[in-house]
Amino acid sequence: MDGKKIDDAKIATDYLKSGGVSRRDVLKGMGLISSAGIISTAFPNLLFAATGEITKYDKGYRFDKNGWVYIHIEGDATERGFQHGFLLAPELKEVLRIMKHLTLIGTGKEWEFFVEEANNIYGPHMEKEYLDEIKGIARGANEAGVDITWQEVMLWNGYFELLGYWWPSVVPKLKYDTGFHSTKEHCSAFIATGSVTGSGGVVMAHTSWDEFSSGQFLNVILDIKPKNGNPIFMQSMPGYIHSMADFFITGAGIMGTETTLAGFNEYNAKKAPEFIRVRKAMQYAKDMDEFVDIMKEDSSGGYANSWLLADRQTGEIMRFELGLEFSDVQRTKDGYFIGFNAPYSPQIRNLESLDTHFTDIRVPEGARMVRLPQLMEKYHGKIDVEIGKKIMADHYDVYLKKDNNPCSRTVEGHYELDDMAYMFQPRRPPFMPMGAVDGKVMDSDMAKETTFWARWGNSSGMPFDAKEFLEEHIQWRYLDGYLKDRPTQPWTLFTSGMKK
Repeated sequence: MDGKKIDDAKIATDYLKSGGVSRRDVLKGMGLISSAGIISTAFPNLLFAATGEITKYDKGYRFDKNGWVYIHIEGDATERGFQHGFLLAPELKEVLRIMKHLTLIGTGKEWEFFVEEANNIYGPHMEKEYLDEIKGIARGANEAGVDITWQEVMLWNGYFELLGYWWPSVVPKLKYDTGFHSTKEHCSAFIATGSVTGSGGVVMAHTSWDEFSSGQFLNVILDIKPKNGNPIFMQSMPGYIHSMADFFITGAGIMGTETTLAGFNEYNAKKAPEFIRVRKAMQYAKDMDEFVDIMKEDSSGGYANSWLLADRQTGEIMRFELGLEFSDVQRTKDGYFIGFNAPYSPQIRNLESLDTHFTDIRVPEGARMVRLPQLMEKYHGKIDVEIGKKIMADHYDVYLKKDNNPCSRTVEGHYELDDMAYMFQPRRPPFMPMGAVDGKVMDSDMAKETTFWARWGNSSGMPFDAKEFLEEHIQWRYLDGYLKDRPTQPWTLFTSGMKK
């Protein structure tokens, strides 16, 4: 950002302090917004942080806090979509800049190629409500000065499915080679209830793993109050109508999270993508059984997950593993389930997954399949929100039997610190900029108030310095200018409808 914009932001801050002038009036006075209400493309992102106020558009608003962007939207599909796109326009501009670069580097194909394919594959399955919301996001961003089409917003919503499942299916060698997003190791999680927890209620925790270049967009807290269906409070990404990280509570009292199934390669492009099914399930499912039914109907197999769900009112929890042709449901009112990127289901593991490493503790799936139960038993009868935070920050390496060894095998994954000396697979290169980018925890009492704790960066607070990392690992230098720092941030409590 140039010096003039920084000065402008300081002027805006002083202006607001001096007379209670609205942020919109400040922008008009600075020539950054027209009389028609259109924000200039020179609109400085810094103003969001510098003014320190809530930014409003119609019934929607946003504020920034401890690395997170909180956004509330409400109304019908077009209304809430427009609010979303307008308020997150600066972030959407960054999404386009960074993902266009990464897409070409990772696949050899231009962004526009995948925009067209997304339209062909997802278009026939787009229900009117969600298509209207996506179009609203694009129009809102357009009014804020960002050149993005609704087709690009649709691609972005299904990006990880299209490039991680469809693309390898049309380029067969990627199933066995170093294909784009081929690892699919995206999260660690647990859900517990009954005698396992201190209160007897539900405790749920999750940490998102991703390549840092794309995972750095997971810092959105999205509060949706739709005209029809359940309100939804979830972690998300700019421009998403769903979560992707999948940590949420719905107005029906469904608490939910998931971990992806690594090595899963079955895909049917003629069926409905995951992002549409899960948004529909969150918005309209009245209970966990209906959530399962919606997710199973016309499933493409894309973004195959082990879903960890709970009914906050009854305390019942569920593990729902969903592949393409096979699925499995386990449930209890006294016990726990863990998520570690591999399926327990013998059918999914043996008949649909190419490469799961269920018991190999040299790799992330097998290591966490051991470590998470160890932690659940260690804290049995005591698990609460604070212990949930501690579990998600765990750095014990079960393969080397070593404390404080953050690497790809720990509950909080750190591929960027791992030399992969014990790996036998070329698809996991040493010191890959990938791993945990956040932490979230809630219990059933918090879910009743539509509240959860979240920490941006990762659960342990370990900072990531992009410049320092790229100087040390020059093989990733193509990410220079596209990789963002994640300094240490505190745990932060977020609530539906909150005002800063």
